[in-house]
Amino acid sequence: MNDRRIDHEALIVGAGFGGMGAAIEFTRLGIEDFLILEREDDLGGTWHVNHYPGLAVDIASVTYSYSFEPNPYWSRLFAPGAELKKYAAHIADKYDLRRRMEFGVIVEQAVWDDDGEFWTVRTHDGRTHTARYLVTATGFLSQPHTPDFPGIDSFAGDIIHTTDWRDGYDFGGRRAAVIGTGATAVQLIPEIARRARALTVFQRTPIWVVPKVDFPIPRPVQHLFAKVPLAQKAARAVNTSLLEMLMVFGVLRYQQAKPGNQVAALLAKTHLRLQVRDRETRKALTPHYDFGCKRPTFSNSYFRVFNQQNVALETGTIDHIEPDGIVTADGTKILADTLVLATGFNLWDVNFPAFQIVGRDGRDLGQWWRDGRFQAYEGITVPRFPNFLTLNSPYSYSGLSYFTTIEGQMKHIGRLFGEMRRRGTRRFEVTERANADFLDRVTKNLASSVFYAGDCSGSRSYYFNQHGEATLLRPESTLTSLREQASFPLDDYEYA
Repeated sequence: MNDRRIDHEALIVGAGFGGMGAAIEFTRLGIEDFLILEREDDLGGTWHVNHYPGLAVDIASVTYSYSFEPNPYWSRLFAPGAELKKYAAHIADKYDLRRRMEFGVIVEQAVWDDDGEFWTVRTHDGRTHTARYLVTATGFLSQPHTPDFPGIDSFAGDIIHTTDWRDGYDFGGRRAAVIGTGATAVQLIPEIARRARALTVFQRTPIWVVPKVDFPIPRPVQHLFAKVPLAQKAARAVNTSLLEMLMVFGVLRYQQAKPGNQVAALLAKTHLRLQVRDRETRKALTPHYDFGCKRPTFSNSYFRVFNQQNVALETGTIDHIEPDGIVTADGTKILADTLVLATGFNLWDVNFPAFQIVGRDGRDLGQWWRDGRFQAYEGITVPRFPNFLTLNSPYSYSGLSYFTTIEGQMKHIGRLFGEMRRRGTRRFEVTERANADFLDRVTKNLASSVFYAGDCSGSRSYYFNQHGEATLLRPESTLTSLREQASFPLDDYEYA
């Protein structure tokens, strides 16, 4: 093999928490020659791209962070988005990652060279990079979905997508229309309702919303966390246990623990009843699918906005858009001069993967997934894709905090590369047998989840791909996932 053709030992695409986690693990392994390519103008992933009013984590901050790098100074139990962005910058600086990052670089293609045993990565500016190992850390929610409503180009007012927010935009005196009622909209809508002259919320599918137990973290508690890390570790353990109960018993083990799911749904319905006065509005805001089919969210202010005189809920199908408003299928026209698209992301058509990846024997990863079944061994490697790690992949998301997934994958990388070092090899590829066995196992385990044993028919959930399979979540407890990532059979890989 001609090493002079290799620009870097490893190339990581994405400078969010996943990409930085992989970089930290490489550094621990003694792999210092890596490059991180990021399409945005700074690091932080979703916490850099998103900065709309009301942005905050929807998992308690003590859990939504690396366990090995706790932040004792979160201002609230559910920290504002700006603090996550600051935390990302802290990680990059502490682990000396920023100097290895290139920003404003859009990766278009990666192709495996089987003779030279390296990846060639092409970017939008015509450059190429070669690397022995390729890691994609492009995130699960990185490709915004912009609906192609007839006439949207004719709209005379302002159109704002939540991922391209205009900081300082003033809704005062304006007639706003928000399309979408997912987790982002739940955070954003109360902020718009405070200022707008009129706000119409276009809902296609209602979302399960439970009370948000949020409060400022007092300074003495922050100082305690800083001086006694064990205290924050205990708080993290308690919160993680609560999330685990919600995820495992409410979603993944629905068939065995259906009463637990029903209790969660009852809590959300009670929350709705206590906050919304109008009976018809409550009915329209009540989901007609089981709790957990879509990712639920937390809020104490979302439902209450529908009591305001300036806020209306519209459940009619959008037919088309005119210069001064939106027309529904029944001919109703809602006037608007600001259109906010809280329309989420496109996972399965363009995000898995986020650019073309061609492995051994010319296998195109995106085409292979979409023509067949979405799959990845342990949610991180794929057969016929040597020296390739995909962090945002089918069956990879573990638990409710993304950091559980990241740290599990870091364990997997450490074990895999440690074995290559022991063998004196530099190439790995998961076997077809190991991949098939893992796919069979997770498919079987998901059979008892709410996705298949419950009623998700009306959910329009991004958990389901275009084949109707719920292939995003790993159907195991986080403890099981972490243990398996650190102890998978080493002969599930071939080494050379």
